[in-house]
Amino acid sequence: MVEKSTKAARGTVQCENTNIHLLKANDFVADIIKKEMAKTGTLLINITSSAGSGKTTLMQKTAEKLKDKINIAVMVGDLETERDADRIRETGIQALQIVTGGICHLEAQMVHQVLDQFDLENIDLLFIENVGNLVCPSSFDLGEDYRVTLMATTEGDDKPKKYPKMFLTSDMMLVSKADLLPYVPFSVEAVTKDAREVNHEIEVLQISSTTGEGIDEWCNWLLEKVKQKKG
Repeated sequence: MVEKSTKAARGTVQCENTNIHLLKANDFVADIIKKEMAKTGTLLINITSSAGSGKTTLMQKTAEKLKDKINIAVMVGDLETERDADRIRETGIQALQIVTGGICHLEAQMVHQVLDQFDLENIDLLFIENVGNLVCPSSFDLGEDYRVTLMATTEGDDKPKKYPKMFLTSDMMLVSKADLLPYVPFSVEAVTKDAREVNHEIEVLQISSTTGEGIDEWCNWLLEKVKQKKG
């Protein structure tokens, strides 16, 4: 029993050391991405959430609203298929799919490997639509200027305390699918309270890609951040 416990403990330490090295390597590449974005003045936004929260639909609505004002592109992370990228391309903007093949998050190296497929000198705003998951993506810096997490009304309002690291590392929480509030047991007040107890600086905006609620405010926020990045 003692021998088994010792082996288990060693295995845990080895796993922790591996994770530390992995995150250090990721942060090194993320810093390279930040510098490349700074050179071109491209605003980089990392969009995170659970699966099915409405990330892709939001990307479509955002592109429709802003594509005549600024140059936008999107890279999309998914385990399989190019379906989300195809949907975004229908709006007339560039979208590139990153197929992770089973990995539950994007890493900085995955992002950096495809950056040369974008003409960054002529892109004002680049979105990274991360893999739908509130756990793994929270640990991986992708070189973004801002991390925005969608919190769908269909998920329940207790997620910020269950998955605190994601909300701690996010700059904004978008309460999505607000049009469903009359039909679901979800409290915007409660989810906002929990999110701000985790991260008192997090911004909160209520949106609906179906009715358009909050979309203008979201787009204005993006335009202001693009302006700030350009200096």
